[in-house]
Amino acid sequence: MRPASVGFQCPSCVHEGSRETRSGRTAYGGQRSGNPALTSQVLIAINVVVWVAILATGGAGSRLVDYLALRPSSSYLGVVYPQFASVSQGDVWQLLTSMFTHVAIWHIGFNMLALWTLGPQLELAIGRTRFLAVYLISGLAGSATVLWFSTPYGQTLGASGAIFGLMGAMLVVAIKVHGDVRGMLTWIGVNFVITFMFVRMISWQGHLGGFIGGLLLGTVIVYAPRTNRTLWQTGGIVAVALLVLVTTGTRVAVLA
Repeated sequence: MRPASVGFQCPSCVHEGSRETRSGRTAYGGQRSGNPALTSQVLIAINVVVWVAILATGGAGSRLVDYLALRPSSSYLGVVYPQFASVSQGDVWQLLTSMFTHVAIWHIGFNMLALWTLGPQLELAIGRTRFLAVYLISGLAGSATVLWFSTPYGQTLGASGAIFGLMGAMLVVAIKVHGDVRGMLTWIGVNFVITFMFVRMISWQGHLGGFIGGLLLGTVIVYAPRTNRTLWQTGGIVAVALLVLVTTGTRVAVLA
């Protein structure tokens, strides 16, 4: 493992995972990316565009924040405030849009630097489609965990759940290739310590849910049997996605 400005670089993970087979695929069956940074660049661009739009329309007080950030319920102390968008009111898009929403410059700055560091490495190792699946489903897993364990009336926003999902998937790759697992665990541990040190400012629920989602997705991608690998991986990814959807739907039914 080599230290990076934000995050880690795992040369052994990338080297082993990106070994090109005769079919032009990575060692884990993904299509070899000609530009492994492209998906991360697109995701960063989307986050920046949303951030600029929020700043241009009032910053923290922008109505965009109300519509895009994740709010489990519009009810507070038994009183419903229908003017505030929430998942319990049917605004289920917040489960996805919240992971592209930031207000503070330090928040988007740290998240995008982490994405820039981790994203290309993981995409090179597992391929573009699998990487995007890890990013989005991990983010949704973070949103599901927020629904269950955060204050119902509070708001949660940011790409951190998806970023922690990338960490989880990278950890699985490192274990598979016998990389510097100890160093990676130390770095991940530091991030969780910071999370719980500033628990009033940082969503531990989103971070933990995203990380677990990334671990599960990384496992089904990296450890899928070679025979019918794509079929096994697809089934595993769909199974994790369904688990996230079921836990989300169950909680929404309770909050509604």
